Amino acid sequence: MTEVKNAHRQPVTVHYRTATVEGLKIFYREAGPADGPVVLLLHGFPTSSHMFRNLIPLLADRYRVIAPDYPGFGSSDAPDHKTFTYSFAHYADIVDDLLGQLGAGSYALYVMDYGAPVGYRLALKHPERVTGLIVQNGNAYEEGLGEFWHPIKAYWASGSQKDRDAQAAMVTLEGTKFQYTDGVKDISRISPDNWAHDQPLLDRPGNNEIQFDLFYDYRTNVALYPEIQAFFRDRQPPTLIVWGENDKIFPAEGAHPYLRDIPDAELHLLDTGHFALEDKLDEIAPLIQDFLDRQVAAR
Repeated sequence: MTEVKNAHRQPVTVHYRTATVEGLKIFYREAGPADGPVVLLLHGFPTSSHMFRNLIPLLADRYRVIAPDYPGFGSSDAPDHKTFTYSFAHYADIVDDLLGQLGAGSYALYVMDYGAPVGYRLALKHPERVTGLIVQNGNAYEEGLGEFWHPIKAYWASGSQKDRDAQAAMVTLEGTKFQYTDGVKDISRISPDNWAHDQPLLDRPGNNEIQFDLFYDYRTNVALYPEIQAFFRDRQPPTLIVWGENDKIFPAEGAHPYLRDIPDAELHLLDTGHFALEDKLDEIAPLIQDFLDRQVAAR
């Protein structure tokens, strides 16, 4: 087992902050030197910046690490879905506004699950700002939407209440545990704090409707794939792919196509599932540290 090589990495302090964007309280974690290269960590469903709690201290001695919670997730505000548009385009605009407030004019993107469409929309808005990509089970290719997505695709096609209601299992405790444990060889490495943190937030009144809105809006990300892939081809961003190959949500079939458009991307398939940081941090962190030191800090 690879050890986290952080002998030269000094202890850091993580700050837990909020900013006001569009009148909403947006929570974010921040650590590292104010003048360091920015690494933006974009979380997936059903979690928040909480998923990066162990990674942040390993990067923040040299890098300015910023990890926001989207509206409806974590400690950010969760307005009613009838008064706020829950969409990935809107999330990208909010994160963009937050980065402007924080003076982050360029950044390496860590994209995972929902973080991929949020981050890639940022990249399309400001391609010159992206210094690198770290992709962890973050999809940008139709090959990566397999059997798991059939019920969601049915909802995209019909937009019906019946197909919307059929998504309910995704926001249950069983569904949340599945995302953390499926495909993991040693479950003892997965902290139950994960679902103890995520599930009460999912269970907030009205949150189901927020999540169902996002499930439906995900179809707009698929429509954007050709533009995202063109960004990859045109810009050739330095790219590290660390992918849990046992993930049923975003299987490894979605990892390989990146190499079509970014031939120099560094691909590592790991023997784990969806939330790979939970049991493979000791393998992933050194890969990220090395990648950032070579490809981002050195630029």
